[in-house]
Amino acid sequence: MKRDFELVRQLLLELEGEESVDLSSYTQEQVDYHKALIKEAGFAEGIIHYPRAHQTDVPDRAILNRLTWEGHEFLDKAKNDKVWNKAKNIIKDKGASLSIDALKIALGEAIKMLMG
Repeated sequence: MKRDFELVRQLLLELEGEESVDLSSYTQEQVDYHKALIKEAGFAEGIIHYPRAHQTDVPDRAILNRLTWEGHEFLDKAKNDKVWNKAKNIIKDKGASLSIDALKIALGEAIKMLMG
């Protein structure tokens, strides 16, 4: 399954308490997979359960309990739509691949640019 940073951002917003998050365009498998990625990245604490046979990389149950400090730090930079879109454009313009490290750097740059 491909990593989807838009879904990661939406799940983090939901975990923080944002009520207007719409996940209806995603399957439960996509949501659970990305919850597992969020936990692996250290952005949240939770429980990820894989099927006993573990023939897939998609968990059959994923529950995130709370954001970690790192999750709050990332989300504080990423929650503003203008900053988020600017950061993605910075990465795209530089021809870099969209990775969590590139995104963290680009979010910082986007905030500086938008603050003048």
